[in-house]
Amino acid sequence: MKKIFYLFRYISWTAIIGSLLGSLLLFVAGALKTFNAFRVVLFNYIPEGKAHLHPADIATTYLIKSLDTFLIALVLFIFAHGVYTLFISNKKYEDEKNVLKWIRTPNIGHLKNVLAEVIVIILFVKFLEVVFVNIDNLKWEIVILPISIVLLALGLKFLSLNKEEVNTTKK
Repeated sequence: MKKIFYLFRYISWTAIIGSLLGSLLLFVAGALKTFNAFRVVLFNYIPEGKAHLHPADIATTYLIKSLDTFLIALVLFIFAHGVYTLFISNKKYEDEKNVLKWIRTPNIGHLKNVLAEVIVIILFVKFLEVVFVNIDNLKWEIVILPISIVLLALGLKFLSLNKEEVNTTKK
């Protein structure tokens, strides 16, 4: 039975490859949104339905959207690396000298924490985008989003998913 579970872990390649392809796609999409911001500023490109906004505001909106897209692309990349580290790689956590510290995934709790933190940041960026685009027509209902962000951030703080076991043994 142990061999079956050991072989079955390779099914996680589906998540790894899918996440990497999604990450690549979103990096391209984010670059296109950044390119559109340059088009607005340099070539006075005004997209349909945005004629009421100043070109600088349109460019800023594109840049905020590209930031959001790049964040999601990074999350997919980190997720792919985390799944690979946790389910495929047999290397010890300390042996990964070629991996940057911020992308190391010592356990599933750490991976969940990184994903949850980025979701909170993405929601914050979305809130900025909504406020920025609708600055002249804000309603009280928009307060729901920042309240949700604060509650999610507090929940994440209280869950403490990223606590790593402290090694108390002395060498």
